[in-house]
Amino acid sequence: MPTIQTEADQLLDAVLRLPSPEFDKFITKLQVLRRRSEIPRLPERESELLRKINQGVPHQLHRQYETLRRKRRQSKLTRDELQNLLALTEQMEQFDVERLKLIAELAELRGLPLPELMHQLGLEPSAPEYV
Repeated sequence: MPTIQTEADQLLDAVLRLPSPEFDKFITKLQVLRRRSEIPRLPERESELLRKINQGVPHQLHRQYETLRRKRRQSKLTRDELQNLLALTEQMEQFDVERLKLIAELAELRGLPLPELMHQLGLEPSAPEYV
């Protein structure tokens, strides 16, 4: 412990010897560091859950799905495309199920009812638009 105190004292002495403009810059940087350290940080698991929740459907999957849905609405799907759309629909549903599990875990960690957490996160439930 004495070593840390000695090093701190030496650092303070060095800072006090700085010319006024450099002293002011040092103090400003120190204040920025202090504010950063006071910023509340989420626990690691909550951060991980939020990252995964906000990740979204992979772009390629979403694009293929929307293209085939558009063709279906126009009654222009081939049988192969319909099978592909059904498979993509299952993948989209599975993605939603996994995402809901993550949201439920986050709600449990925070001790909140699921609808309240969804509201806080701006995740209002909507009617599914599968096939």
